Amino acid sequence: MPEARDVSLLIVAAGRGSRVGGNIPKQFRKVAGKMLLSHALERAWRTNLFDQVVIVHDPVEANTVSTALKEAGIAQDKALFANGGADRQESVLNGLEALAASNFPANGLVLVHDAARPFLPETVALRIISATALKGAAIPVLPVTDTLALADAENCLAGNPDRASLRIVQTPQGFNFGQLLEAHRVASKSGERFTDDASLMREAGQNVALIEGHADLFKITLEADFQRAEQLLGMRGMSPRTGIGYDVHAFTSGDHVMLGGISVPHDRALLGHSDADPVLHAITDALLGCIGDGDIGMHFPPSDPQWRGAASHLFLEDAARRVRERGGIIKHIDTTIVCEAPKIGPHRSAMQARIADILKLSPSAVGVKATTSERLGFTGRKEGIAALASATVMLPDMET
Repeated sequence: MPEARDVSLLIVAAGRGSRVGGNIPKQFRKVAGKMLLSHALERAWRTNLFDQVVIVHDPVEANTVSTALKEAGIAQDKALFANGGADRQESVLNGLEALAASNFPANGLVLVHDAARPFLPETVALRIISATALKGAAIPVLPVTDTLALADAENCLAGNPDRASLRIVQTPQGFNFGQLLEAHRVASKSGERFTDDASLMREAGQNVALIEGHADLFKITLEADFQRAEQLLGMRGMSPRTGIGYDVHAFTSGDHVMLGGISVPHDRALLGHSDADPVLHAITDALLGCIGDGDIGMHFPPSDPQWRGAASHLFLEDAARRVRERGGIIKHIDTTIVCEAPKIGPHRSAMQARIADILKLSPSAVGVKATTSERLGFTGRKEGIAALASATVMLPDMET
């Protein structure tokens, strides 16, 4: 058995997570009522295998990181903080330097982990620590089970690499602290860049043991990964909310109308301060209703000239952002368009796809319907178009 060592967890949480869209870095988006970073910290800390955590983050997110630490149930005196660098490699070095400044022993062990991997199994953490203590470095991996394709310059199949010797690399990656710090310092001076710490250590001459990873250690990268994370958490602590929205715009002179985020040819246009899309406006209000956050006019007042002629998808994206900031998950949207003309049927699928794209949903989670008012009222007289919408959102119980 290897001798007992101090063990520290270094979590890299300085990225912007742009691939999932929105203004919130993915590590701070909420999943089942807690930030992704909070889940990653909590799952690791409750293994009781770590003496402290080091969190590398953007300095502007200091308060958010402090909140994540509280959500994870970790005392402030068990955490160190470091500023993120220009890239992941520099961020890790900053975290290691903070650990060195705390007098962490050179023969201690450090596990470098991604904030976007919130489901660290205790068995995997234990295997990494044991293998690192014995070998000096260890990383979790999974076998490649799918056939691999090699693409040529024209994106055609050029061959199939042998998958037998290939592995999918995960985190946390375990290392002897002193050796990892020295390797990072050398790489920083030379300007060499590496995709992960294992590659850097191998270049430094350190053998890196491969240990069995786990399917739950997937990295959240795309919107579908957030949905998978929600499923793993079983929607615990979440309750459904339903909101409704209604909007109407009168006709004016023009040659098209904006409906559901697309331009529909027509012999008239709709009058409004923005692009006058009643469908997106109604959905926006429905989402805001789910979280009790006013209405579209409160957030985007018609008196404000900056919204003159604005595309309505901006309003809908903002409402979706507000829902997600509260840990909400948009599950379903349904809308009904009321008009005598234009015909909605030929454009239904395009509207459905556009709304789904704006909200990062599957088109199957968006309903678009149309009806007339049997020539009654202002829509029956062809004076304008009305839209009704409902939204279903799952919100953390703490928000109810």
